[in-house]
Amino acid sequence: MEVFENLESEVQSYARSFPVVFDHAEGSYLFTEDGKAYIDFLGGAGTLNYGHNNPVIKEALIDYIQRDGITHGLDMHTAAKRGFLSTMQSVILEPRGLDYVFQFPGPTGTNAVEAALKIARKVTGRRSVLSFTNGFHGCTLGAVAATGNKHHRGGAGVSLSDVQRMPFCGYHGRDVDTLKMIDKLIGDPSSGIDMPAAMLIETVQGEGGLNVADSKWLQGIEKICRKYDILLIVDDIQAGCGRTGSFFSFEDAGLKPDIVTLSKSLSGYGLPFALVLIKPEYDEWEPGEHNGTFRGNNHAFVTAKAALDNYWKDDKFVKAIAEKSEYLQMRFKRIADALGTTVAHPKGRGMMRGISFSKPAHAAAITELAFKKGLVVETSGSQGQVVKCLAPLTTPIDVLAAGMDIIEDCARHVVAGEIIAIAS
Repeated sequence: MEVFENLESEVQSYARSFPVVFDHAEGSYLFTEDGKAYIDFLGGAGTLNYGHNNPVIKEALIDYIQRDGITHGLDMHTAAKRGFLSTMQSVILEPRGLDYVFQFPGPTGTNAVEAALKIARKVTGRRSVLSFTNGFHGCTLGAVAATGNKHHRGGAGVSLSDVQRMPFCGYHGRDVDTLKMIDKLIGDPSSGIDMPAAMLIETVQGEGGLNVADSKWLQGIEKICRKYDILLIVDDIQAGCGRTGSFFSFEDAGLKPDIVTLSKSLSGYGLPFALVLIKPEYDEWEPGEHNGTFRGNNHAFVTAKAALDNYWKDDKFVKAIAEKSEYLQMRFKRIADALGTTVAHPKGRGMMRGISFSKPAHAAAITELAFKKGLVVETSGSQGQVVKCLAPLTTPIDVLAAGMDIIEDCARHVVAGEIIAIAS
């Protein structure tokens, strides 16, 4: 561990929660250098929906590398890119009645958000963007300006402007109609709210604490956008690629976003890869106006195509996700019921599930104890109050059960006071 302590910046975070040296991984497991196995409920923070080193996807990548396929090609045409574009169009977009052009920004989610904000401002000629309480969109300046979390905003070092915040679904309680509030503030020229270029929203807030926007509320947001000619941007970086049950998290609500951002599990293998989907009428970029050396990852094109081919051409995978989602919902509800509603309550949708504690120290202590028992799982939420499960979507039920057994056991011990929380 000495080399990491001596050479790596203090900015590291996950390494502090999981202070071991991992060496290899397979499926739903991480293994340390000395061979200890950990069940992975972190999944690369939502990047490994198909598990570690998925054999089908790995085979496609190895074959491509061994035949000397293009590794780096800027934004030039390559066979790998064509394969991804054609498959994404035929397997995902066309069956859902979605019409988008593809923009490949830099390879991370925050790059996708930056590009989405820039094109929205360019198209509308407006500067302001509406984002939502507890939203998280990345740590580059434009994306972090739209992020609600004080900790991440504090790292910017400069003033964060041109973003106005609105209450997310349920922020003021489920009985408060925030749609009327938002509509009134946008429509009133004396409200102090500038007419925005876009609304940037997650349908399920991952880092924000597994806050779920219901379909009716999302439909209301889309209606407001149409009413005022505001572009609707859905940040599907964590909630997309099957995490909430369908490929896009907004499908159940029937939304037709103007712009969609994807990253994390898009490559299917953990490779850096981001995508901005833009309705054709808003594709007003000039050639090279938004570029970058690593826009488009040919290895990721190959693995993403393999993931789409093997998991999304029929409904078997979706049905399997639904079964596992119901199981996780049942297990987290069982824990909350046993502890009491004043102590904890379940949160999330699909396989983006967790449990929120009234005392954030409980969540921190549970994840620390769970790691000692062989489970990697993180917290989220404004105060780190939510134990969040992002297990690979391919995780077998028996492995999910084993991980949930650890969480349940740790929760009972921590809340009973048998383990002292690490947070004071």
